Amino acid sequence: MQQKISNTTGRGTPESIMAKGMAASSRTKGGKKKSAAAPKKSAKSVKSTAPKSAHYKNSAPGKNSIKGSTGKAAGGAAPTKKTRAKADTAAASTANTTAKSSGGKKKKQPTKPVRISFIGGLNEIGKNVTMYEYGDDAILVDCGMAFPDDTMLGIDLVLPDFSYVEQNIDRIRAIVLTHGHEDHIGALPYLLKNHNIPVYGTRLAIGLVESKLREHNILNKCSLNVISPGQTVHFGSVSTEFINVNHSIPDAVGIAIHTPAGVIVQTGDFKVDMTPIQGDIINLARFAELGKEGVLCLLSDSTNAERPGFTPSERTVGASFNTLFHSASATGKRIIIATFASNIHRIQQIIDCAARFGRKVSVSGRSMINTVAIGQELGYLNVPEGILVDIGLINRYPKDNMVLITTGSQGEPMSALSRMAYADHRQVEIGCDDFIIISATPIPGNEKTVSNVVNELMRRGCEVVYEKMYDVHVSGHACQEELKLMLGLTKPRYFIPVHGEQKHLQKHAALATEMGIPNENIIVADLGDSVEVSEDGIRITGQIPSGRVLVDGLGVGDVGSVVLRDRKHLGQDGLVVAVATIDARSGHLIAPPSVISRGFVYVRDAETMMDEACRLVEDIVEDCADHGISDWSVIKNTMRDELSRMMYQKTKRSPMILPIITSVD
Repeated sequence: MQQKISNTTGRGTPESIMAKGMAASSRTKGGKKKSAAAPKKSAKSVKSTAPKSAHYKNSAPGKNSIKGSTGKAAGGAAPTKKTRAKADTAAASTANTTAKSSGGKKKKQPTKPVRISFIGGLNEIGKNVTMYEYGDDAILVDCGMAFPDDTMLGIDLVLPDFSYVEQNIDRIRAIVLTHGHEDHIGALPYLLKNHNIPVYGTRLAIGLVESKLREHNILNKCSLNVISPGQTVHFGSVSTEFINVNHSIPDAVGIAIHTPAGVIVQTGDFKVDMTPIQGDIINLARFAELGKEGVLCLLSDSTNAERPGFTPSERTVGASFNTLFHSASATGKRIIIATFASNIHRIQQIIDCAARFGRKVSVSGRSMINTVAIGQELGYLNVPEGILVDIGLINRYPKDNMVLITTGSQGEPMSALSRMAYADHRQVEIGCDDFIIISATPIPGNEKTVSNVVNELMRRGCEVVYEKMYDVHVSGHACQEELKLMLGLTKPRYFIPVHGEQKHLQKHAALATEMGIPNENIIVADLGDSVEVSEDGIRITGQIPSGRVLVDGLGVGDVGSVVLRDRKHLGQDGLVVAVATIDARSGHLIAPPSVISRGFVYVRDAETMMDEACRLVEDIVEDCADHGISDWSVIKNTMRDELSRMMYQKTKRSPMILPIITSVD
């Protein structure tokens, strides 16, 4: 029997859950026997009425499938208006069977191609969103965000451009999630604020999404549906099958998309881990079965396509932690470990080590606190009773009795570890009796910021373990041999490398060529490309609107390239403000002009130049008045051009010039 779980389950805040140190019980799962007469209904029949509150819908693992429909559920009970999907008994493979008649096989009818549009995730790290279309039905796989780079001054988040999604919103049946990392779920609140699209994902992914939607005050408006690996969800002519994979976060899945044109497999982020910390190993058998049945196209994770061999198991990190805990305990030091907040497997190993060495554990960093709370509640973290300590109480315990798990493994300026390094953390003060482990590898582009934090920690006397000094980090992505294995098992006719920069995509394409896929059957697509694939071939058919939408505070999309250019200009060369007060009738100055500098030169050391600038402004305004020029835009442009020329001649710098004119009657 399926069970619907309301979002008002009394979860409480992450802090209150952690304070109790309670592991929440898993949500009830149910199953239903396969019914031979279950009719298929299209997701297009879903009512457009928005649900009053979000809900979870747990479905039993196995071959049962969920189908977007407003008809009665398999058990006979009428569904509520809140749901846009229900249990169905069709097997995943029915989407690709060929009809037979009593006289033999019918002639195969030509099918439409599947259109795959890349809204994000290509030639970049993050913003993973892929749209699949067949006929009148479409789905989105993932809905992620990216973090700003050094050129995006003042920007908090980077979102995909959802223009194409909004143009086709009536055809989109669902968003299906591969796992709960920010680059795959982070943009959901910004899309769901305006469009109530059902979201399907595993229990942990949906739990993390629920927390995000609550922060944005839209949880009650959204439809969240929990699925399990092995299930199939039907959306009209498109079905999605969820296949268990290993990654650096539990409950990760790959997606097999069944259409009349063929089966398309998107692996999601994956690796092959034969000894995972939690859950089953990757379902290689199912990928092989799909390969035997026939995979039309494979879209595979390219992050580690340049790395030879296999990705080590997460358990190797646990062995390194044991060694390092021994070392820290021998010298009586407190242990501080920085890692990704979403790496629940890593957090579990740290807690296990702390328990073995008789240490208490505290958590610092908002995202880390939130993840630990959700992991406890959903049963993904096993925390011994009494081991967790509030961050505000750590000074009551001896340092050699504490382990602190924190954010900041990428050197983020506002992260907990960075604030500790620069003595800006309110609860934690570090020194020579701290043993710090950075359990992560810098993401490309973050090397310098991580190095700065390590240097600052060492200046304060801390012992720091980072990068390759010990095996304190393993990747969650497949290396070359695992990528070859996936290609060999699925045997795709066509191949599109995804999830990576150009160098990763090209290397993955070369691996596919080594595995025997013809070059003409491989497409290295770009952001915004629309690819059509069918048995007749694969080709790029056009471009869709794509790019980035910048989030600055509460503003979404109101900061563009012009604003970023101005910010960069201000940051590099500073600002000069020239103020002139003129008579409204004559246009002549009624007071001496003033020139103010910020971030350009120190005024006291450049008084001569500033006085010259004031005289220049005075000459410009008076000359315009003498020639009857009253258009303020002309006067301002002249002031800007002449001041910029004069200041460049004297300093070889070009500050931003901001002319201001006020008139007095």
